[in-house]
Amino acid sequence: MQILLADAKIMVDNSTEIAPSSTPIFQSFTNKLAEEIALIDIDDLMKQLGCSMRIAVESHLRFKNFLFATRQPAIFVYNGQAYKHLKACSLRPSVLAFAQKHLWITSFMYGLLRPLDGIVSYRVEPVVKLDVTGDKPLSQFWRDILTGHLIDSVNDDDGILLHLSTEEYEHLFHWHKVSEKVKIVQPLFYVRDDSGKLKIQAVWAKTCRGAMVRYILENRIIKIDDLYDFSYEGFEYDPTLGDSSHPHFVRNTLRSSL
Repeated sequence: MQILLADAKIMVDNSTEIAPSSTPIFQSFTNKLAEEIALIDIDDLMKQLGCSMRIAVESHLRFKNFLFATRQPAIFVYNGQAYKHLKACSLRPSVLAFAQKHLWITSFMYGLLRPLDGIVSYRVEPVVKLDVTGDKPLSQFWRDILTGHLIDSVNDDDGILLHLSTEEYEHLFHWHKVSEKVKIVQPLFYVRDDSGKLKIQAVWAKTCRGAMVRYILENRIIKIDDLYDFSYEGFEYDPTLGDSSHPHFVRNTLRSSL
């Protein structure tokens, strides 16, 4: 089983003393992207990223130093909601070794990353267009590069892709081709409200994706059926809902906080 997990906009520097053990597979493409982004003036960068001037200035400096900055393992650099509950810094070396063989992190800057690939902090958006991308947005630029690689990686394992990334990152691939070539399993996380209706709440979905990745890694899970024992913050598998491709995990009360 291979796993997809999205990267995060929130990143931290100097997060761990563990050195990277691998280089991103598509580093050469990433370097070309970074070199061109570094040439964009701050006002245009702010527009492309849809961010504040402060973030644009910070991002501009990062891209200026991109090729020379110290790299750290990807799984420790991201600090969004999913990664806060993945708690990578407390994973044992043997667990990280398992992660390196089974976990892919999707990124509009790096394409696909293994957890221990060395990366530099960055800020990009899928709509960014560059000369090097043929004036295509990054989401389209990566499709021909990544699709076959992901399919081959999954089929070299057991043909099952656990989709814990988000719909936005499906655009990195020719997703219909991925769907045809491998079995995709996408867990869904619902909160049942006071009226009994099920709703997906983004913050809880991100929380559970990170926690589920940790559960898989720590327990060396390689079969989908073994995921059904996963529970976290009141979320539990409900066999009466969903199907084998979309197992549902439901939280019936709001007993704890994030």
